[in-house]
Amino acid sequence: MAFGKRSERQDLDLQSNQRAFKNLSGFVIDPVYGPENIAQLDAERELGRPGEFPFTRGIHQTMYRGRLWTIRQLGSLGSSEEANIRIRNLLDMGATGVSICLDMPTIMGRDSDDPLCEGEVGSSGGVAIDSITDVRQLLHGIDLDRISINWVSNAQSSVILAFFVAVAEEKGISPDKLMGTLQNDILKEYQAQKSFYFPPRPSMRLTVDIIKYCCRNMPRFNPISISGYHIASAGGNPIQELAFTLANGFTYVEETLKAGIDVDQFAPRLSFFFKVHNDFFENIAKYRAARRIWARTMKEQFKAKDERSWLFRVHTQTSGSSLTAQQPENNIIRTTLQALSAVLAGTQSLHTNAFDEAHSIPSPRSERLALRTQQIIAHESGVINTADPLGGSYYLESLTHKMEEEAYQYFEKIEKLGGVLAGIEKGFFQREIADSAYRYQKDIENKRRIIVGLNEYKEDGEEPIELRETDPVFEAWKISELKAFKNQRDPKRVAARIEQIHEVARGDGELMPVFIEAAKDGLTLGEIIGALKDVFGEYREEAIF
Repeated sequence: MAFGKRSERQDLDLQSNQRAFKNLSGFVIDPVYGPENIAQLDAERELGRPGEFPFTRGIHQTMYRGRLWTIRQLGSLGSSEEANIRIRNLLDMGATGVSICLDMPTIMGRDSDDPLCEGEVGSSGGVAIDSITDVRQLLHGIDLDRISINWVSNAQSSVILAFFVAVAEEKGISPDKLMGTLQNDILKEYQAQKSFYFPPRPSMRLTVDIIKYCCRNMPRFNPISISGYHIASAGGNPIQELAFTLANGFTYVEETLKAGIDVDQFAPRLSFFFKVHNDFFENIAKYRAARRIWARTMKEQFKAKDERSWLFRVHTQTSGSSLTAQQPENNIIRTTLQALSAVLAGTQSLHTNAFDEAHSIPSPRSERLALRTQQIIAHESGVINTADPLGGSYYLESLTHKMEEEAYQYFEKIEKLGGVLAGIEKGFFQREIADSAYRYQKDIENKRRIIVGLNEYKEDGEEPIELRETDPVFEAWKISELKAFKNQRDPKRVAARIEQIHEVARGDGELMPVFIEAAKDGLTLGEIIGALKDVFGEYREEAIF
């Protein structure tokens, strides 16, 4: 090498220094962080200690030394009977909670025998729920007063909850003993997931109706899980997930207060649902900023006096959209890193995706490995030994502050639009998420963001993996069973219940008690949703460009 000339290694180092390093939110990351990066922080006010306001460092003083997070895996698969077996297997393997996903007809509020549902019954790894019979079979032999059940339901949440309560009462378990969560977040449906039926304002009435019912009857049950996961999965970046989710949460608080419920009566049971993507430290900063913003707003703006109302309690799922069909075993590493970041972020509950989910419903092998991932982190990594082990990191605290600032900028934009509901009607959230998704995709296509096995380090040919699919004869069987169920009912009682739903929906009365009695009388999900459509109408979203 001639004296005075740079080596090839030095050229590469120079190029990397000139290249802008950015996280998923688009923040430019400095080469190194030090005390000067957090000089603007009031450490005592903004950090404190774990379990102390504003809870930046975690909502519990000892965090996982006192109790591990809830290991919550998906327990749904096609038929109620198969899902019941899956739930039992997960509990036997050490899961401490289960999530129940729904098939597409159930998500869209239709019965399995609806002609529009042909080919979709039991689809997407979700369970088909038409009536109280399905929930009865689904939860057979499950200790409902000991196991936390998370229902991944939204526009149909009131009906699912009615079936759940009715089945529990059959078992002699009163609603006040039930544990778990109802997703029940309708705002993010208009913003991201799109499985809505009714216009936003009647939908908000149903959500608040559930919150009111649970406050009075189900003190151990979370009536809503305000979801950023679906915002992120639709393409929203982490700062959008943070800001939009919190804005939605504040909207639910405002609407529930309008219904005459004291903030400290319902706020302690509000919960959240976040996604962990591939940027390790950005994930952690997002949770820290969320806890701080939520605590201050609940205490200072909404005047909540109960400390539990200040707590940002969150369930986490690793990123399904980050999983690749190419080299699927790479997804084991992705999920492990994401899960570790969720634990270091201070999550209360965690679901880890299976590595083969880009191909099919998880196989028993991949399902077990996903569960074991959490158990290895909990028992072998040492990260639970102290609360908030990353607290005080110059980089992390600076990033947390930056995310907090950016979230407040979004809050100002939303307020100028007239609030979240007005922003939905004007297409603001939809455009922001679509633009973010486009930028992310272009970064992958242009290799500004490397996805191993997808746009770099590719290989020819892939090893076959085990696929798990819905039984092809299940749909015909399910329709036959549903028709038999409908035929054995008293048609006069069914008609009377439908008219009762019409009457209460036209007024301003509470709907949950009506739905529970309707469930006991054998009304189906599609019939109850159909009765509400008669009164509320159906929502058609305007195209956003």
